[in-house]
Amino acid sequence: MRPKWTPLVAVLASVTLLAACGQPSKPSSSGVGDQDVATGGRLFSTADAETAKLGADAGPGVFPRTVTHALGKTKLDKKPTRVVVLDSGELDDVLALGVTPVGMATTAGQSGVPSYLADRVKGIATVGDINNLNLEAIAALTPDLIVGSKLRAKDLYPQLSKIAPTVFSIRPGFPWKENLLLIGASLGDETKAVGLLNDYQKRANEVKASVKGAPKISLLRFLSGNIRLYGNLSFIGVILKDVGLARPANQNINELAAQISKERIDEADADWIFYSSYGAGPSPDEKAVTSSGLWAGLGAVKAQHAIPVADEVWFLGLGPIGAMKVLDDLKKYLG
Repeated sequence: MRPKWTPLVAVLASVTLLAACGQPSKPSSSGVGDQDVATGGRLFSTADAETAKLGADAGPGVFPRTVTHALGKTKLDKKPTRVVVLDSGELDDVLALGVTPVGMATTAGQSGVPSYLADRVKGIATVGDINNLNLEAIAALTPDLIVGSKLRAKDLYPQLSKIAPTVFSIRPGFPWKENLLLIGASLGDETKAVGLLNDYQKRANEVKASVKGAPKISLLRFLSGNIRLYGNLSFIGVILKDVGLARPANQNINELAAQISKERIDEADADWIFYSSYGAGPSPDEKAVTSSGLWAGLGAVKAQHAIPVADEVWFLGLGPIGAMKVLDDLKKYLG
């Protein structure tokens, strides 16, 4: 039996139609509200075929409901109020939807939580980090919903689902909009999720209109032992697409990222370079590269267009709050 209403399919299918015909959105008779969800003009219904299968079988706010997710189906008898989140993206999503979780996993290698959310998470219990979850701590919080992703915690799903109803996205990052809609479906907050994406796209359009010229944007990230140029299949790659910003050919790729070495840092050059290091402070690789003659010779560096940015926002934000902060940065530098 087909679901009566599936948020990810219903909402994003309408996006394709609206983008194709160029008509302004109208309130939906289904009660979901404005369906003109952020796409940046790209004609697709969802991030990929797998995310198109995810969603709920009931209308907005209606419980009980069954949510189809990355690892099966989860029944929710009533609206969850005690939520545990297992990664920074889910934390951003839940907070954006107006729900303060009772527990959260900290982010390994960071200060514990993304700094841009620090004022919103005071008093929330921690349940280990994303690579070492504490199941006993999770159970002690008596949650009525656990949200995470297959990529991060697939092996723990059987144990987590015995503690509480558990909903997993496929992965964080690129499908951040669909992940927000999935959490909205789990909380019965579909209308809020759609509204957040509409607000995001309106802001993205404003930033797009403010950009001077047609600059090409390079995304450079230093991780432990490797250096990456980020592509289109990433959180930040999606945002740049939505603002209509061009990328160098070596980053205009349908992949998360391409790896380079210190000796090939010239491949990071563009009109603007936005760069960061994962973890606390500039990494040794970042320090070595940005103090080198190769770096000094890059066009963006000479033009003073090489900008250090907050890694926790640009690469780990993974939700609408982080996305809005990226848009603010883009407006600041490119507007």
